[in-house]
Amino acid sequence: MTHSGAMLERVNNPADMKKLAKSDLPLLADDVRQKMIEAVSQTGGHLGAGLGVVELTVALHYVFNTPDDRLIWDVGHQCYPHKILTERKDRIHTIRQGGGLSGFTKRAESAYDPFGAAHSSTSLSAGYGMAVAKRLKSDTRNIISVIGDGAMSAGMAYEAMNNMAAKALSEIESRDSDAKPPKMIVILNDNEMSIAPPVGAMSRYLSKLISSKRFRHLRELAKKALKPLPKKMRHAVGKWEEYARNSMREGSTLFEELGFYYIGPIDGHNMDDLVAILENVRDCDIDKPVLIHAVTEKGKGYKPAEGAADKMHGVSKFCVVSGEQEKKSSDTPSYTSVFADNLIKQAHHDQDIVAITAAMPSGTGLDKFAKEFPARSFDVGIAEQHAVTFAAGMACEGAKPFAAIYSTFLQRAYDQVIHDVAIQKLPVRFAIDRAGLVGADGQTHAGAFDTAYLGCVPNMVLMAAGDEAELAHMVHTAAAYDEGPIAFRYPRGHGIGVDMPTQTEPLAIGKGRILREGHHVALLSYGGRLQTCLQAADELAKYGISATVADARFAKPLDGELIAKLAKHHQALITIEEGSRGGFGALVLHHMADHNLFDHCAKLQTMTLPDIFQDQDSPDALYKEAGLDREVVIARVFKILGVDQLSMRKKA
Repeated sequence: MTHSGAMLERVNNPADMKKLAKSDLPLLADDVRQKMIEAVSQTGGHLGAGLGVVELTVALHYVFNTPDDRLIWDVGHQCYPHKILTERKDRIHTIRQGGGLSGFTKRAESAYDPFGAAHSSTSLSAGYGMAVAKRLKSDTRNIISVIGDGAMSAGMAYEAMNNMAAKALSEIESRDSDAKPPKMIVILNDNEMSIAPPVGAMSRYLSKLISSKRFRHLRELAKKALKPLPKKMRHAVGKWEEYARNSMREGSTLFEELGFYYIGPIDGHNMDDLVAILENVRDCDIDKPVLIHAVTEKGKGYKPAEGAADKMHGVSKFCVVSGEQEKKSSDTPSYTSVFADNLIKQAHHDQDIVAITAAMPSGTGLDKFAKEFPARSFDVGIAEQHAVTFAAGMACEGAKPFAAIYSTFLQRAYDQVIHDVAIQKLPVRFAIDRAGLVGADGQTHAGAFDTAYLGCVPNMVLMAAGDEAELAHMVHTAAAYDEGPIAFRYPRGHGIGVDMPTQTEPLAIGKGRILREGHHVALLSYGGRLQTCLQAADELAKYGISATVADARFAKPLDGELIAKLAKHHQALITIEEGSRGGFGALVLHHMADHNLFDHCAKLQTMTLPDIFQDQDSPDALYKEAGLDREVVIARVFKILGVDQLSMRKKA
C-alpha cells in the first residue's frame, strides 16, 4: 500500500497546518494514517491506538497553538500521528529503535511533548498542575489532556478530576487579577478498548451514554461564548439540535456531577465537527474545566487492524497489504507462558488459588488462566493499587492470590505492598513479569527496581528465576508458601532451552544452588544473567581461570551458607543481576559486612544495571551498554584477579 503524501509534504509542524483550508484536513489525516502504517510495518510498535486518533490529532493541532498550548497524551500509545505532525515525520521510521524516536511522548525529544508518559492515567494530574502554574503566572494558554476510556479506570484520574472541580482555575490567585484563567480541556478518547477490552462500571457507563444517543448539543455553550452564532458553527449546532430532538434529557452526567462542562459523545472521526467544537471551546468563556467525550475506533482506516481482536494494538513488523505480522520463531517457551502454564497446573490441585491482573491479561499470560478458571480470574483494570489491596483482602479470607503485574507497573502500588500486605504478613504472591531490560519499550518499562524496592520490606520473600525450569519451581514454591508475601521475578522473552521438569517441587526458602565448581573466582547470579555467567565461565576456562557459577535463587532471605562458602574459597566474588543498584548486590554486601566475611574475601564486586535510565534499543545492545554481557563479565574477572587480559588472550 502506497500513498502520494502530497498534503503531508506541505506540513512539517502545526504552523504549516494553519495555512491549509479546512477542506484539506481530511486529506492530511489520510496521509498521516498511511505514513504511520508504513512506518510501523517496518519497525513494529503500537499501531491501533494511533490509527484511532488521527482525525483528533489533526484537529487538535489545527485549532490550538501548540506547543504554546500544552497537549498531553495519556500513556502515549497513540502519539505516533502527533509525532508525524510535530517536526518528526522524517524520523518516524526510527520509532522504538536504538538512537531513534521513543515510542511514547518524551520531554527531552521535542517541545511538542510537554509531559513524558508511558504509564497510564497521569495526563489529568499533569495537565491540572500545568494549568495552576500558568494561572499563578497569569499565563492564559490552554491545557489539553487526552485520556482513553481504559485509563479512566485508574483511581488517579478521579483524584485529578476531584481536585480540578474542588477549586476552579478562576478562583486561584494570579499576578494579574484581570487575566483570564487558562482553559483546562479534557478529551476523553473513548474507543471502548485499551490494550484489552476495558472492564468495570465506568466502561459500562460510557457504553450506555453512547448507545442511548444522549448527545448534548452546543446551543448552551454557543450562547455563552458567541453572540450572534457565527456561520462556521451553524452546521455543527444544527447536528447537535437534531441529536437533542431525537433523544430525551436524562439528567446530568457523571462528569458534570464531578464539576466538568461535558460535551458529547461526539464522532471522533468527523473532522468538520471536531474542528468546529474545538474552536468553540477554545474561544468561549467557561468557568469550569471542559470534558469532550469523543468516540473513536481503534485501528480506524486499516482493514486488518479493524478486524483484529486487539485492533493490532502492539505489533511486530508486518506486511502492509495483508496485515500479516512477522512471527518470531523460538524452540523455547516464553517465561510468561511458563508462568501461566504452571499456575494453571497448581490451580488444578489447589482450588484456593486465584489470579489477578491489572488490565494486562495477555501480557501476563493470565488470559490462559482465565480460560481454565474464569471464576477464579480477576482483571481489575488499570488499577495496580487496587489490585494489590484486593489481593490482600482475598488472602485474609483464605484465598491464595497471585498478583501478576509487570515490574515497572508494580511500582505504582508500592504503598499497598508495604501497608496492606507486608505489615499484615499476608500471603500474597507477586508474579513480577518484564524484570530487567525490555528492549523497544525503553526506560519507562524497564523492570530495574523491584529487587531494590522490595528488598528493604520486612516479611517479604524474593526469588528470581535463572531459567525457565527454575520459574516453574518458583510458581510451585509461591503456591506452597503461606507465611507471608512472596515475589518472584522473571524476564521478558523466551527461555534458554533447559529441560523442563515433569514434576515441580517447592524450593527450600532462602537456599541457592551451585551449577559449576571452580576455585579462582565465584560468579553469583541472581535472575536472568545466569546463562551469561555460564558462558563467561566457559570462556574463562580457555585462559586457565576456574570459575564457580552459583544461582542465588533468593535475594531475601539470602543463602548465608552459600555466600560464606563462595567468599572463603575463592580469590574474588562477583554478584551479577539485571536490576538497579541497591538490589541483590547491596543485600549481599550488607550480609558480608554483618558476618565479617570480608576478613575471608578481600575482593568483592557487584555488577548491576547502570545508574541511568537507558533509552530503547535491542535487548542485546542494552545489556552490552549496561555492562552485563559476557565480554564485560570476563573483563571484570580479569580485572578483579589482577590479570592482564591482552596477554592472556594472546597466550590462549
